[in-house]
Amino acid sequence: MAFPPEHEIYRRRFSRNLGVGLALVAFVALVFALTVVKVTKGDMMHANDAPGMLGSTQPIQPEAPKVSP
Repeated sequence: MAFPPEHEIYRRRFSRNLGVGLALVAFVALVFALTVVKVTKGDMMHANDAPGMLGSTQPIQPEAPKVSP
């Protein structure tokens, strides 16, 4: 029993899926490489570096108590 010949639409679909898959793999590799570089450099890059804010790299400095005379 022989298999029927593959229709052209399936070959086109496969090549399109292969292209999308390769683009996805390239994107994941790029994000992974950027993550590895950031972690190995030890950068403390945050979007918001204001003291005390969420994700801040600067601690809140306690204020000295005010003494009234």
